Amino acid sequence: MVQLSNDAHTDYAPVMRRALELATHGPSEGLNPQVGAVALDSSGNVIAEGWHMGSGTPHAEVDALSKVSPEDMKGATMVVTLEPCNHTGKTGPCVDALITAGVARVVFGVSDPGPSSGGGAERLRAAGIEVIGGVCVDEIEAHQSSWLTAARLGRPHVTVKWAGSLDSRAAANDGTSQWISGPVSRERVHEQRAAADAIIVGTGTVLADNPSLTARRPNGDLHVRQPIPVVIGERATPADALIRQHPKEAVITGTRDVREALTQLHARGIRSVYVEGGPTLASAFIAAGVVDRFYVFLAPLILGGSRHAITNVGVETLSESIDLDIDTVERLGDDVLITAQPRIPRGDN
Repeated sequence: MVQLSNDAHTDYAPVMRRALELATHGPSEGLNPQVGAVALDSSGNVIAEGWHMGSGTPHAEVDALSKVSPEDMKGATMVVTLEPCNHTGKTGPCVDALITAGVARVVFGVSDPGPSSGGGAERLRAAGIEVIGGVCVDEIEAHQSSWLTAARLGRPHVTVKWAGSLDSRAAANDGTSQWISGPVSRERVHEQRAAADAIIVGTGTVLADNPSLTARRPNGDLHVRQPIPVVIGERATPADALIRQHPKEAVITGTRDVREALTQLHARGIRSVYVEGGPTLASAFIAAGVVDRFYVFLAPLILGGSRHAITNVGVETLSESIDLDIDTVERLGDDVLITAQPRIPRGDN
């Protein structure tokens, strides 16, 4: 039973975490967010659960409502990870379904950032329904960072990855770079590729390395989910390039402009990208101020020389440094993986 104290956020946190767990049942790629919902009766008992199963299917709240009788929802509470939507798309507004159901209270985690879909909380309050927002907001923000970034900024969530030596070199002076990182790190990279909507390299990498850009398992089999291969640059991509044989059709942007490329990808419905090109491309994304997350793999090597992992990013003096917050430091075999994010985003003002 949910017995409200003076801190409703704390009271509903366990139920919200269950809703977040349910959200993971839905597809992680595409235009729609992963959303979970839990319905509680007037005594605080769980009477239904739901989640969004993909574009065109009922939203999480409606999915939960479909599993319980209308009588049981009178005076009930709906706990949902994302503010109920307030617009008609492929399905009707969730706020209308909740109002019709006669719920007494709606508890949500993150506000809907959509200009047309947002505003659900105000509609619910206007209908006399109690609304509590911001429950477990940090956890939900972290889980839905890709979709929320795309919705708020109109571009995909950007992850930049590189592997380097302890002295920050991406290759030896003669250009050899396979393999700086060990097998455990390489396995993790393929998992990260599979989690992204798209993987980006520059034409220089395509011409020099001819990568396949697939996400593979340690035995060489392809992951079920494959990122769309994307090439940034103005030079032509050869007809026999391995990316032309990728399970997903390659996107050739035809531009060196990072922002223009991200606009193209967002228009295609791509909401998260994994940048795995060389130092020039990674540095271009950093200089443009559009990186949301860094994956830095460090191997226990010292290479010296001029093959830096990152080049010019527009920083001329220490006071202009791009400060990062380190989220995790993880040992992977002999390597170390640092996950970080910009402390202050620079390019999306």
